[in-house]
This record gives sequence, C-alpha cells and structure tokens, in this order.
Amino acid sequence: MSEILLELKQVQELLKIEQEEDRQQYKIKSLKSTIAERKAMGFCWYPVTITKEEIGFGSKVVIELERTKDRDNLHLFQAGKTAALFSNSSGERQTLNGVIVGIKRNKVILATNREDLPEWVDDGRLGLDLTFDEMSYREMEIAMKKVTEAYKTRLAELRDILLGDLPARFTDVTMASIPVLNPSQNEAVQKIVQAKDVAIIHGPPGTGKTTTLVQAILTTLETQKRLLVTAPSNTAVDLLTEKLANEGVNVIRIGNPSRVSDVLLEHTLDAQIMSHRSYKSLKDHRKTAEEYKRMAYQYKRKFGHEERAQRQFFKAESHRMLVEADRIEEYITEDLLNNVQVITCTLVGAANKAIRHLEYDTVFIDEAAQALEPACWVPITRAKRVVLAGDHCQLPPTVKSFEAEKGGLGKTLFEKCIERQPDVAVMLKTQYRMHHHIMEFSNQQFYHSELLAHESVHSSDLHEFNAHFAPGLAVEFVDTAGCGYNEIVNPEAQSSANPDEADLLLNHLVHLLKDYTHADEEVEHLRIGVIAPYRAQINYLEDKVEHIPQLHELRQKRLLSVGTVDSFQGQERDIIYISMTRSNEQGEIGFLADIRRMNVGMTRAKKKLVIVGDSATLSNHPFYAAFLAYAESINAYRSAWELTEIMP
Repeated sequence: MSEILLELKQVQELLKIEQEEDRQQYKIKSLKSTIAERKAMGFCWYPVTITKEEIGFGSKVVIELERTKDRDNLHLFQAGKTAALFSNSSGERQTLNGVIVGIKRNKVILATNREDLPEWVDDGRLGLDLTFDEMSYREMEIAMKKVTEAYKTRLAELRDILLGDLPARFTDVTMASIPVLNPSQNEAVQKIVQAKDVAIIHGPPGTGKTTTLVQAILTTLETQKRLLVTAPSNTAVDLLTEKLANEGVNVIRIGNPSRVSDVLLEHTLDAQIMSHRSYKSLKDHRKTAEEYKRMAYQYKRKFGHEERAQRQFFKAESHRMLVEADRIEEYITEDLLNNVQVITCTLVGAANKAIRHLEYDTVFIDEAAQALEPACWVPITRAKRVVLAGDHCQLPPTVKSFEAEKGGLGKTLFEKCIERQPDVAVMLKTQYRMHHHIMEFSNQQFYHSELLAHESVHSSDLHEFNAHFAPGLAVEFVDTAGCGYNEIVNPEAQSSANPDEADLLLNHLVHLLKDYTHADEEVEHLRIGVIAPYRAQINYLEDKVEHIPQLHELRQKRLLSVGTVDSFQGQERDIIYISMTRSNEQGEIGFLADIRRMNVGMTRAKKKLVIVGDSATLSNHPFYAAFLAYAESINAYRSAWELTEIMP
C-alpha cells in the first residue's frame, strides 16, 4: 500500500476517534442532564407547541414549533442541525427525529422523517432537543472511503496530486488583468485559470481573499458551465452567495442560510422552486393530497366497513397525489440545477440528496485552512478540478479529541497541499485593513515579510479618525511584570482569570476614549474589540464592562464586543485590546503557545492594537520574546507602573 493510502487510512481512524469523543461530550452535556440544565446550555426548548403542519419533499411532514416559555433565551439551534421532538407524557420518553430546516425568532421549522405525525404529539407537553449529528460524520466517512478506493479515475489522480505524489499541471494560457484587482490578486486568478488540477489562494488577513475568490469564480464561468462553491461554515457560504448574486450570477444556495437576508432567501433552492413556472401544479397536487387526507380521517365515532373502505380510498388518493407532487418537485429541481451557474453549500452539504449525483468542472473551497481534511474530500469527490482558499497561519479547525489532535487530524488538506505542492499557491501581498505597525510583526513571523500595507491604511491611526487621539501610536504593549497581577487558575473549569490585569486594560480603554464622543450620528463610530484567551477572564471583563457607564453604553450599541479569538475570526475592529491573562512564576502560558491564534487576535485591529500582559511570563516563549523586542523597536513598550500615574 502506498504512503498516501496509509496516510488516508490514518486520517479515517482519527476521524472515528474524533466522532466517539464528540458523541461522549454530547452525552455528558445533553443526555445526562435535566431539561432545565439542557435549556440553560442552549440544547433544548421546552415547552413547545406545533403551530403549523405541512407536507414537504418526499411526502415527509414538516412542522413549525414555537416555544411558549423562556422566549428569546440564547440557544444553539440552527438550520442543518438534527433535533428531536419529545414528550414524556406517557411516563416514558417518546421522540420524533428530524432536521432543522429553518429558524425564526422563537420558532423552529423541523423536517421530520415520517409521512404522518405520531398520536402522542397531541398528548401532554412537547419539547425539542438538539441531537448528536451522525450525518456529517457519515458523509465524511463515505467520502474518505471513495478517496482511498479510487483507482485510475479522476478522483484518484486529484488525490495523488493534492497529497503530493504526482506533480500539478498547468497550461500557459494568459488572461487580461482584472482592473479591480491588484498585481498579486491578478496573479492568483491567473494561476487558477492555468491550473489543470489544483490552485491555492493564500490570503493573509486583510488582503482581499474573498474579493479575489469571487473574481476567480466569475473568470472561471467564462469557460465552464457549472461550479460548486463551498466552505466549512454557513457564514462563509452566505457571504459568497450574496457577493456572487450581486454580480448577476445564477446561484442556488443548498441548505439553509445562517442569517436571513432577502438576497440569500431569494437564492435558496426552496425559493427557486417556488418561483418556477411548474410550482403551481406542485402546490395544487399537495393541496388536493391534504384534502383527501382530511377526508380520510373525518370518521371518528361511526366507523363501519363502508367507512373503512372510504378511508382506504381517500388515503390511497392522498398518497397518489403526493407521489405525483414529488415527481413534479424532482422535475423542477433537476431543471433548476441543469441551468444554474454556481451551487453554494457547506462542505458536508455537497452530499445533499438534491445535488449528490452532480459533478462539477471546478470546486472552490473557501476557508479551507479551517476545515477538517475528511470534510474537504466530500465536495472533491465530485470535482474535476479544485481551488482552495484560506490561510494556514490563522485558526486551524476545531478538534475535540486530544488523541485525534495529537495524531494529526488538525492538519488540513490545505496545509498538506501548500507544503507538498508550493507551486500551486499564490500569496496575496497587499493588505487593506491595518496600520503598518500592527501588520509588521505578523508579517515577519508568518509571511516572510512579503506583506505590504496599502497606502490607504499604511499610516491610518486613531488620530486620522479623530483629532482628539494622539498621532502615531498604533501599537502598545502594556507590561504588568512586577505588579503582582498574578493569574487565578480554576482547575475545575480548566480556565484562568487575572482580575488586576483586566481592570488595568479597561482603565486604559476608558482613558483612551476620554475625549472621544460618538454622539454625531453622521460620523462613522469606532468599533472596539476586547479579546481574552480564557473564558474565566472574558466573564470577568464582561461583568466589569456592565459597571463602567461609558463602556456599557458602547456595548449596548454593539460598538464594543468582548470574546475569544475564535469569536473574532474573519472580523475586524478599529481598536483591539488583548488581555494575555497568564502571569505565574513558572512561566507557563498554556494554549497561548498556539501562535496562529495570536496571529488572528493581533490582525483584527485596524487603527490601534493594545496588548496587556506580563513580560516575565510571556518572554519564556520565543514568539512572545520576539514580540517584546518588536514593541521596543517601534517605541510601543509601556510599563503598567508608568501608566497608573496618568490613568485614574
């Protein structure tokens, strides 16, 4: 067996370990807890009522559920997740499984796996639980099996090229420069046009990766009929769907958008079906089927042989109408998909039953550096050519199992391909987000000093935004060494907090904003982010913000947000504060050692970056020692002692 096949077998084994860990974590969080605890964790709505019932695709019942208590409480329900309607009224738990296909405020639309609802839904109180998502793992396993077993096919060829066993091939075709793109962005599109097998857009923070990707898709559509555009997250898929639709592309979004906008909804498969010329016929058949079903169940008290025969007739007619309705829906779906230019969906969504039989000239995968390798293979099994976009120097995919992480499941297909086939990648080199002092340290550490700040942002600091701010200070490191600001470790929660450091950080922010007013509605407001690596520190910061009127007001207006690095991924703020939190005599920094996470945190800032931490603890790690030297070199170092004299 070749090394590549052995490597893929290893990935399959690691995926099984990850699935089992995920399942166990779900059981601990959900199944072993009370309804009240599950509600508090966001896994459960209880009680709920059925507010609407209709027949969906495949004659399966679709129900709308509304929660009648604890309305507007936070939850983890979202479209695409599996859930179960439940009742405990008979003394034992009865469930009906389904998939969430839509979510509105306090309402969920659940597509069930049955043609009629069980009788127990009419008795007692109902609830809705999120269930463990077996489907995603199943689709990843199927894809991995296809990839490992592929022999003398296009998939086998793509596999060997992506994993470095065969060289990637290119044509020498040239294209005209695209005016809206800069030189490195044009170079990336040119690489995609020339690639016969695979191309990679390496997009560091703020370099216009999405803009480049959209232009690459538009250029590809000039010579190819149907493309698949995917990403691991619904948010990224939604963004690309909107941008392509705004460019006039005929695009269909498979699956359910994570946010509701007119543009997105208009391009969902459901909305496209409803706009189709044959939809009226489909609707009429469904309506007639419902009517026959209603007539079949109208006999309640008097029920003899004649009524039974009548009921059987009505049920048979209802079923016949539903089968015909499904045939019409299949025809509409096929007609739409035959004429579409771009299909968009999540990675696992590429196996959706409506499109699983399709093949694509090119598959584009955005955020590929944040996707598990098995998830990437799901769309690739349907591809003739692959384009990956992302940045392996930013956040990696989330792996829940320590064993699977250690075994290498966190290493992405994007990383493997860019390492083994460096010629297929083009790095975007002009960034349009941040002041050059904010950019430069990450540039040195991760991007071989090849990034350039565009002239529009090169020296754009807070002073340019508002004259009340001091000019030139885009970066500050506030050193708490020697202040006695020791971390407090909570071993139960496996988290750390540093209240003194948090207080200093918020005082610094209040002092920075002392002369800033955001009353003028005509002027764009400053947007501020406060990042901490540990949940305990975030909780402390959030509580403290509530008691500082100016900051509380900014938070109420959504101009100030507090969270982990992960919660800011793909976003930007005018001002970013980072509380490093760790401060101990042993010099232990925990998962601050994941420097890719720190790269993301630092590069969220546009005009001002303030990092507060203990240099004595941090400098034990070479990355942070280098950052301290960098801060000194640009005169960004501040001692906490020195600042306490000028701050309240």
